[in-house]
Amino acid sequence: MQRDLTDQDLWLFAEGNHERAYEFLGCHPLVDGGADFAVWAPNAEWVSVIGDFNGWNDAAAPMTRGENGIWNGTVHEASHGDAYKYLIRSHGYAVEKADPYAVHNETPPATASKVWVAHHDWSDGEWMKTRAERSVHDAPISIYEVHLGSWRRDQWVDYRGIADPLVEYVTETGFTHVEFLPLTEHPYYGSWGYQTTGYFAPTARYGPPEDLMYLIDRLHGAGIAVIMDWVPSHFPTDEHGLGFFDGTHLYEHADPRQGFHPDWKSFIFNYDRGEVSSFLLSSAHWWLDAFHIDGLRVDAVASMLYLDYSRKDGEWIPNARGGRENLGAIEFLKRLNTTLYGRFPGIQTYAEESTSWPLVTRPVDQGGLGFGYKWDMGWMNDTLDYLHIDPFFRGDNHHKLTFRQIYATSENYVLSLSHDEMVHGKRSLRAKQPGDRWRQFAGLRTLFGYQWGLPGKKLIMMGSEIAQEREWNHEAELDWGLLDDPDHAGVRRWVTDLNRWYRDNPAMHRGDHEGTGFVWVDANDNRRSVYSFLRRAPGEQPVLVVCNFAATPWEGLILGVPHTGKWTMQLDSDSTDYGGTGWGRGDPIVHPEMPSHDQPHSLVVDVPALATLMIRSETRDT
Repeated sequence: MQRDLTDQDLWLFAEGNHERAYEFLGCHPLVDGGADFAVWAPNAEWVSVIGDFNGWNDAAAPMTRGENGIWNGTVHEASHGDAYKYLIRSHGYAVEKADPYAVHNETPPATASKVWVAHHDWSDGEWMKTRAERSVHDAPISIYEVHLGSWRRDQWVDYRGIADPLVEYVTETGFTHVEFLPLTEHPYYGSWGYQTTGYFAPTARYGPPEDLMYLIDRLHGAGIAVIMDWVPSHFPTDEHGLGFFDGTHLYEHADPRQGFHPDWKSFIFNYDRGEVSSFLLSSAHWWLDAFHIDGLRVDAVASMLYLDYSRKDGEWIPNARGGRENLGAIEFLKRLNTTLYGRFPGIQTYAEESTSWPLVTRPVDQGGLGFGYKWDMGWMNDTLDYLHIDPFFRGDNHHKLTFRQIYATSENYVLSLSHDEMVHGKRSLRAKQPGDRWRQFAGLRTLFGYQWGLPGKKLIMMGSEIAQEREWNHEAELDWGLLDDPDHAGVRRWVTDLNRWYRDNPAMHRGDHEGTGFVWVDANDNRRSVYSFLRRAPGEQPVLVVCNFAATPWEGLILGVPHTGKWTMQLDSDSTDYGGTGWGRGDPIVHPEMPSHDQPHSLVVDVPALATLMIRSETRDT
């Protein structure tokens, strides 16, 4: 039921600080039947509600203009499930618009909103109380990125039908979090959800809102956190959407140098307008409030921060200080993070920010943007550039994998190998590896071992864990039949064991962002293309991680370690269990009286070709 609009609501809404504008805008069904409607259209001359309940008659349900340009009306004939739109007339312009605050829409390609109240009896009370433990900076976070429509298909996927198989699979493979590509309503399926029109409505392609609630509840019941991609950076130009909403550029800037994105052919939000800020702020709060989402990954943050993003000289307008920073967007992001963390204990926000903008993950009161985590796009680019190189020539590019540790503690990073890296001709992660079939599989296992070994949280796109051969295709499910092949099954087993190992060994995730959890052993062995480092945490057993990116095995490698006593081989990506050769010689030989690499003791390790080893000390750090 719609609550009464107060003077404080109007003030906060216009100022850009309203977090719950969905409580008085949009469609609100009444207890005794009918529904109240409210829409912000300050420059409209006339607005009416048209829909199934009045035969889409322009004149049947005119609305009344109120304060701040908010139009209100009650339609007593409206029933649950009825489709509707707003007919807006403005200075000779007439258009039918979907409700910006609708919680459910028709299934695309239909574009109307629906009268709807979603109800779900949540059973995740204990999860909501304790979820903060799962996403704090010292926790193991291993994220499985999912496009819901192409993970697995039985005829066509839906929220409720996919719940059991997805929960079972994510539990089996050991991921701690699922990140869904945008589930907000979007007219073009091929946009993967990144061209959003329904900022409060889960896409109807997969069912009604309560079915998404069920899916999230099931994931929480299995101890799996849920992140959703959210897109406040731009929106599509479809006529039924937000663009030119009331006959004026209401949500977007009028000047295309500020309001139109040249790469994505979409509109850019006017973050300087208070009501637009309140709209986006309320959208973010809605997903965490109504759907118990545990975190938002904010898409394309760099495009929000820079006025000249993807523009040439003369194609952008400087800010009031003469600079290139989008001051309105910066303030919006700070407000977003401050309010989300203040209202929803235990959540996290994740920034996809591709530049060197400072302090993205520092608190707002310390001069930062306030995000919890940032995707490490630099690591991703350097790593994939390195892997494209034939192993014979990798020695000359050794720095590509060591450079990351120079800035590793500058932000709270997620090491992401996402969907963007396996589309549009970029090839799958397996296909990026040079060489024959054996080298591709071995190289992929080495990559995952290196990723899981480094400080920073982990993310891979669905299909990578089964060594998908082709690029990701949103029109087809993953090639699950590949798991009948032992090499593909071996990669999944390797990822599963990495997740278990990562979760069960605090040295692998504590101190990720403080610099205390990582020590190079040998960062300079470019002749062999071997990288070795220690993962450590006070009171825990240290782990020596050795990554060999050469196609040559190395016998008798001497590596410095902090403790004498027994060191045991815990994981070897070249094991036959994972499809490897089994060349490894087991536990290393300890040389207690032989210092090496600034460490008091040393190990003699046999390192297989294209392999990652994880070797744990039986002695705990003090």
